[in-house]
Amino acid sequence: MNALLRAARTSPSPLGRFVIVLMVAVGLIGATSVAAAPAQASVATGVVSSRTTVSSRATVSSRATVSSRATVSAGAGVRAVRIAATRRGAPYQWGAVGPRRFDCSGLTMWVYARMGKRLPRTAAQQYAATVHIPSSARRPGDLVFFKTGSGYVHHVGIYAGAGTIWHAPHSGDHVRRARLWTRTVWYGRVR
Repeated sequence: MNALLRAARTSPSPLGRFVIVLMVAVGLIGATSVAAAPAQASVATGVVSSRTTVSSRATVSSRATVSSRATVSAGAGVRAVRIAATRRGAPYQWGAVGPRRFDCSGLTMWVYARMGKRLPRTAAQQYAATVHIPSSARRPGDLVFFKTGSGYVHHVGIYAGAGTIWHAPHSGDHVRRARLWTRTVWYGRVR
């Protein structure tokens, strides 16, 4: 946080200083999650990379806005993956929402409930409730949706990184981490 406040104090733009301090104050970003380019950082969507650090030259564009429907941060996504991993081995049961048995959407609903986020009950409803993102923007914690040929969403998992997901696959199986078996998936970020 000290580095962030130092960057805010040294920013030549009063608006830049205000936006950085405001975003930290409301918890939209943490001290290490401000995307700082050498000259300028854009915070147009309220979603910022967690792999970058603040430099003393960080500024924020005067066009910066924060979406009123902010999505979970990268750090929260990693937390969702860790929570899902705690359910490893829990048996699949159709309609189950945990904490000892799950179906696919019950697992995602249970994980995000632990983080104070409310998701609808079914995979299709969860797809409709998320911000749809391209695969190039996926990150751990995003939901991965599987559709039938007719477009019906029938399965969901939590992206864990490196082409893997945590999911509750089907009857007779259990919650586990698995490699994505198809590229025909859709991604959604929890709001």
